[in-house]
Amino acid sequence: MTDRDDFLSWVATTLYEAELALHNGDAAPRRALWSRREPVSVLGAWRNAHGQDGIDRLFTALARSFSHCTSYAFELLACDVVGDMAYTVGLEHTSVSVDGQPRTYTLRATQVYRREDGRWRVAHRHGDTVTE
Repeated sequence: MTDRDDFLSWVATTLYEAELALHNGDAAPRRALWSRREPVSVLGAWRNAHGQDGIDRLFTALARSFSHCTSYAFELLACDVVGDMAYTVGLEHTSVSVDGQPRTYTLRATQVYRREDGRWRVAHRHGDTVTE
């Protein structure tokens, strides 16, 4: 198996499960996959954050807002792995309750990863809403 294959397997399982947990109100799995080294940042569809404290506050707020995820799918459009760095670009198709109101939406999401102590960690995320 190549480095890219290993990375894509991690994206399809571990990262996917963490995103699904967040959309069901549990931020812990997502936070566990994020880097504890600076810099870390999110340019989000609803909120931005940078630094460890900002990331923690953002993930906590998102988990409080999300519940009852009925569908989450990540459509990978592009990715690459170069040494200890990687990125993904894709569409996140989600049906979830946000603050108790059912919503269905698609986000364009770009994430940057770095390998730390042999494990992939997210260092940056940019997401925005797809508009027709």
